[in-house]
Amino acid sequence: MATDTIAPGPEAPAPLSPARAQIEQKTLRTDRWWLSPLLTMIVLIAFIFYATFRAFQNADYYTGNLISPFYSPCIATKCVPGSSLGGFKPFGDWWSISPALLILIFPLGFRMTCYYYRKAYYRAFWLSPQACAVAEPHEKYTGERRFPLILNNSHRYFFYAGLIFNVILTWDAILAFRNADGAWGHMSLGTLVLLANATMLWLYSASCHSCRHIMGGKLKHFSKHPLRYKGWTLVSKLNHKHMLFAWISLFGVALTDAYVALVANGTFSNPTFF
Repeated sequence: MATDTIAPGPEAPAPLSPARAQIEQKTLRTDRWWLSPLLTMIVLIAFIFYATFRAFQNADYYTGNLISPFYSPCIATKCVPGSSLGGFKPFGDWWSISPALLILIFPLGFRMTCYYYRKAYYRAFWLSPQACAVAEPHEKYTGERRFPLILNNSHRYFFYAGLIFNVILTWDAILAFRNADGAWGHMSLGTLVLLANATMLWLYSASCHSCRHIMGGKLKHFSKHPLRYKGWTLVSKLNHKHMLFAWISLFGVALTDAYVALVANGTFSNPTFF
C-alpha cells in the first residue's frame, strides 16, 4: 500500500527572544542626537547652581511689595520685615538659616518628580536612554521600583503642594499692585514680572499629567460628568505643551528672583507705570 509523502516546507520561525536586540553599532543616527541631552544637562546644572546660591545667600529677596518666589512665603522670624504672608511665621526664632530652604523643597520636589523632567534628566544625567534609537550603557533596567526612583511615585502629592504655592505667588503678584506706602491701584515693571511668573506656573501645573488624570481619570462615562469632561478636554490641550511650559516656567522663576534681587540690592530701580 503506497503512502503519501509531504514535501518539507520552510522551517518555522524561531520564537522572539525576550532579550534586547544584539546590535553592534551604538546607533545608526547621523544627526547631532547628543546635542539635546547636553543642552538639557547644562541648563539644569546652571539652574541648580543659581537656585542653591540664592537660597543660601539669604538676602535681597524682598523690596517694597516685590518678593522672590524662592522665599515666598517667608515663614521664619528672621525674614525681612514685611515679607511674611500676613505675619505668618510658624517657624519662629529657632530657624536660623535661610528661610528659602523651607520653601524650595516643594517646588523642587514637584519638578523632580514631573513626568517630563524625569525624561529630561534621565537622558541628560543617567543616559537612560540618551536619545531615541541610541543604545544606553546600562545592562539592566529596574524602573521606578527601587530607591531613589521609587520616590517619583509621590508626584501627585507634590502637585497638590505646588497648587498651594501657585495661589501664594498669585497673591504676591496682586500685592505688587500697591506702592511703597501700601496704596492700591499702582503698577510697576515688577508687578508684571510677578504676574508673568505666576501665570507660567499655573500653565505648567494645569498641563501636568497628574492634573489631566485628576480631571478625567477613573471615569467610565464622560457623558455622565460633563463638567469634568470639559475640564479634561482643556487640560488635555494644555498637556501637549507641557514641555514648553516646563521650561518657560523654570526660566521664569529664576528670572523673577534675579529681578527682585537686582532691585533689592539697588542695581536698578523698579520702573513705575502709574
